[in-house]
Parts: sequence; structure tokens; C-alpha cells
Amino acid sequence: MGDRAKRAKAHSLLGRPEGPYRAVSSLKELVTSLQPGLDTLDKMFEYTARRFPNRDCLGTREVISEEDEEQCDGKVYKKLVLGEYHWLSYQEVLTAAAQLGGGLASLGQHPKNNIAIFCETRAEWIIAAQACFMYNFRLVTLYSTLGGPAIAHGLKEAQVTHVITSRELLETRLRVMPRLQHIIVVDSAPTSWLGYPHGISVHNMAAVQKLGARSEAGKSPPLPSDVAVIMYTSGSTGIPKGVIISHSNLIAGIAGISERIPNMCEEDTYIGYLPLAHVLELCAELICVSYGCRIGYSSPQTLADQSTKIKKGSRGDASVLRPTLMAAVPEIMDRIYKNVMNKVEEMNWAQRTLFLLAYNYKLEQLAKGNSTPLCDKLVFRKIRSLLGGRTRILLSGGAPLSAATQRFMNVCFCCPVGQGYGLTETCGAGTISEYWDYSTGRVGGPLVCCEVQLKDWVEGGYRSTDKPHPRGEILIGGPNVTMGYYRSEAKKQDDFLEDENGQRWFCTGDIGEIHEDGCLKIIDRKKDLVKLQAGEYVSLGKVEAVLKSCPLVDNICAYANSDESYVIGFVVPNQKHFLALAEQYDVRGSRNELCNSETMEELVLKAITETPLAAQLERFEIPRKIRLSPDPWTPETGLVTDAYKLKRKELKTHYLKDIERMYGGK
Repeated sequence: MGDRAKRAKAHSLLGRPEGPYRAVSSLKELVTSLQPGLDTLDKMFEYTARRFPNRDCLGTREVISEEDEEQCDGKVYKKLVLGEYHWLSYQEVLTAAAQLGGGLASLGQHPKNNIAIFCETRAEWIIAAQACFMYNFRLVTLYSTLGGPAIAHGLKEAQVTHVITSRELLETRLRVMPRLQHIIVVDSAPTSWLGYPHGISVHNMAAVQKLGARSEAGKSPPLPSDVAVIMYTSGSTGIPKGVIISHSNLIAGIAGISERIPNMCEEDTYIGYLPLAHVLELCAELICVSYGCRIGYSSPQTLADQSTKIKKGSRGDASVLRPTLMAAVPEIMDRIYKNVMNKVEEMNWAQRTLFLLAYNYKLEQLAKGNSTPLCDKLVFRKIRSLLGGRTRILLSGGAPLSAATQRFMNVCFCCPVGQGYGLTETCGAGTISEYWDYSTGRVGGPLVCCEVQLKDWVEGGYRSTDKPHPRGEILIGGPNVTMGYYRSEAKKQDDFLEDENGQRWFCTGDIGEIHEDGCLKIIDRKKDLVKLQAGEYVSLGKVEAVLKSCPLVDNICAYANSDESYVIGFVVPNQKHFLALAEQYDVRGSRNELCNSETMEELVLKAITETPLAAQLERFEIPRKIRLSPDPWTPETGLVTDAYKLKRKELKTHYLKDIERMYGGK
């Protein structure tokens, strides 16, 4: 295995340092589909349903009861008691999708017209998507956590007449828009919906399916070049943009990604809990249904036995489903890592010593390419069971994964973590590290469906002639590069290019370097670079990545104003370490009071700037003042995206008074 890791993953086609680089196996031509002839998403699903009509396809856990549980601080939380998974077979899903599509057509939804889905990740989402693919309706996807104005913007821009949603979102987030005629609710109850303006009908999904079973609406199947999805990204800047994705884009992306997941087959079980409106989750689930795997649904609140909505003593979804495949955003893995590390700290001396010995021994063995069956069985089996005990591959995307978390997942979950890099604009496809590549901080070589090129960014000081590695802005080209932004002025489309061979390219705005073996490492982002008063450039993303690995920090946003000489930061402290620090210095108060205490601000700042971590930063990059936040940043607060990326603009607005205070009181 050691030798395998040293082999080149990609070559520069013309031998130039800037590329383009292609995967070794697709130097002659890029891969455009999983199988010849399966060139649209509806054909792909129908093919699988014919091969595996009776296999489990989509599974949902039964909710037995909801109970209120009082916490030690007196707060009351809703907890769920869940039963077993109930499964729909491939044939049942195909029939449900065909009937839903027919029903939507009878309600006046036309081919090549937009229809919106605004719904949590669940079986009905995929059924609705397959219905749209079959009948060539363009599926407009919106995150269920986008704020009101962003949702309104998407629905208005896409001019939809039909929306598919859930009861909860209908009652809490969906505002009625002009042009809207039909709302289809995926939950079974209730059957009559009152209080909707004249001209809007609200239907249950089951009723629309019944209508479709009776109707004679003819299908007009899509062409590969037809639009499959218009995906509104929750963009870390400004209003969301709709990315136009064709059937052939998605098919190419899926072919590229699945080539890096070894031995995919119908025996695999995938756990789906990330937002399906996110390209990573949508592609992962489309890959699963194209191989005949089964998908069991979950949510971040019910994923593990310790998750927030699982009643003490009951089992989380992963324990019941025991998935073999899972996608995760780093935020979720960081959470698991911190939970386990807190438990290790609570162990007695002998247990802790044993754990650390096994951990370090296994790290050494992994580096040599050896397996450690005894350690896995004796020490790591318990941790592995947190995710059900059968995971064979974890796919990570959406944001960079810290080296410590990646190593921890490799060691304790006894399975490789494929770290990937891609964007909505490239169908989630770009690069994925090979599963035996245990190096950290790299995102692997280009997938077989695309190529990667570096473009000099002179102001930032990145060039393809840099030593030891060529550096520059990452451009991705290939059949997975999408068709552009929906109804967006020409200036916004500047990031998409077409070359003389008619191949589309996307300029990512991320800065990368390419190593000798053709693997990519993301080292910066154009938008994260701020020039300080004295002319030094600070990469906010880099500062955050370094300081985030401090145990005291759960999340951090660095901020710098170009007419100031120093960086400041907003920090969400780690509950456990933060309270321990307060106790050590005898500072008293609630979490809120502690976060507002100047003493605590200084103590945390001192701790994070004196750590060896800060050694990786220049003096001017280290925040000089910080503001502590008592509340975590979640997609619901609007301060981070659904993939937990920082929304800098919103964070700036949220902390405006603090910014003035930190810069004003010089």
C-alpha cells in the first residue's frame, strides 16, 4: 500500500506546470457516463429498477412518539422515540415517481418548465426528483434553511407555478408568491388545507399520485442537453444564484465521483442526512440509486445515539441502519472528533494510556500501509459503532477537513476518508483523494470526468512557476461543468469559459497547488484575502483553519478592515474547555455572562495566540482582539451556509457593533 500511495494520480497533458492535469486513467478522453446509452437521469433510474425491482431503495424510520425531556438546566427539549426502518423497493419508487409526474402534468405542470422543491432530506424528495426527471420538468432546489428573502428571491426568479414542500416548511417558512398555483405537500396528513389565498390549491402528494395513476398524461423524456436541476446555492456572499445543471452534467459528475468509491454495489447501504438541495448529497444519492444500493434517511439531530433529538437510551439512526457509506461535512466530523476526545479525557489513567498507545501505533502502521486488526477489535470497535460499525468509506466535502479530524476518522472509524473538492458549478465533481492516500490536507487528483488547470493570480502572488509546486487559481473543465447561472447578467457569467474545443471551464476563485503526484491542495481563496493598512495580505481562511484546531475554539471567523493594521476575530468557544478556563481563573457567571466578560475575552485570546498553533501564522495574521459568542452558528441563525461555511457578510452585519468597538477603542 505504501508504494501505491506514491504513484502518480494525474499528469499534465502538455507537460506544462499549469496543466491541464488529467487522471492517469482518462488521459485520452474524459468519462461522460457510467454506461453507454444511459445518458439521462430517468434512463439511469429505470435501468436500475429493472435490474433490482424488489431490492430496498428508500428507507424511513417510523416515529413511535415525541416526548419532552427536561435537561439539568431546566430547559425542555423535544426528544423522539424511533422504531425500525420501513423500505420502499426500487419498483415501488419507480411507480410512485411515474404517478407523481403524471399527476403534476394533470395539474398543468409542463415539460421544460420550472417546478420548485423546498423540503427536508427524505424519501419523498428523491421520488419527486425522479418524477421531474422522467417528465422533463426542471427541478428548482432551495435549501430548507435559506432565509425568507433568499427563498422568495429563488421562487420569484424561477417563476414557479408548482411547489413541492413539507407540512412543517409550509407552515413556517414558505411565503406565498405571485404566479404560485399549486402547493404539493409530501406529508400524508391533513387532507384539507385552509386559509390559503384564492387561486392556490394545496394537495397531498398521495392525492396527486392517485391523479397520476388515472391520468393519460404522456411523458416527453428529456435529452441529455436538457436542464435537470436549477440549484440555488446558499452562496457565502450576497443573494443566492441558481446554477443550471443539465442531465449530461449530472451524469458526468456521478460517473467521475463513483469511480473513486471502490467496489460500489447493490449490497451497500448509504445514510442520507445532509440537505438534498446541496450538490454533494444529491450526487451521492443519485450514485447510490444508479448502483442499486439502499438509502436510509436520517437528520443531523437523529444521526447518532447521542444526537440532540434522540431520547436517552434509544438508538440513533446510524446504530439501526448500520450504513456502509456516508458523506459528511467537516463540521459534523469535527463534532464527532470533539465528542470522542472529551470522552477520552474522562477515562481513567489506564484506559487513556491504552487508547493513546493504540492510536499512535495505528497512525504509524497506516503510514506504512499496514492494517491493525487487533487494535481495531479491542480499542476502536466501540468508537466505530457510533456510526453503526460497518462504514467502509466516508466522503468529505463542502469545506476543508482539518488534518487532526481526518487522521482521527481514519484511525478510530477504521475506514478511509475520501476528501473531495468540487462546487455546485462543477456538479460537485473536481477531485477526490484515493482511499489509500492517507496524506492530510490534500483533496486528491482530478476525477476521470474533468481536468484541472492553474491560472496565475499575480496580485495574490501565486504563479504556476512557483517553487516547489506550481500554484494559481483552480480552473475545472469537462462535461460536468454546468451551463451557467439562471437569469443572471453577463458579468456574473464571467467565471464560465469555453475553450476552442467547445469544452466548458469554471474559474473557482480558490487557490491551489499541484504536487508531484498530480494531487491538488487548496491553499487559499481569492475572496478571503484582505490587504492590511501596511500592505500585508492576510488570508482569513488560513487564520481560521489554524486557530480552529485549538481545543478552546469550536468556530471562528477572522475579520480585517483594509484601513486598519490588525486582524480581529469572532469566536464560538468550546463549552467544556471554556468553562474549565473560567474555573481555573475563578471567573463566575452563566455562559452568556462569561462570553461578555472582558477578562474571559483576554484569557481566550491569550490561550489561542500563545499556542504552538500561532507559530504557523505571521505576527500580523494573529487576531489582536476577539469577541466571544455564547451561541453556536448554525444554518438556522443565517450566519453559516448549509455546509457550515461562514457567511462573512452576514457575520459582519451581526457583529457590526463589536467591529466598531474592537477597531474604535484603539
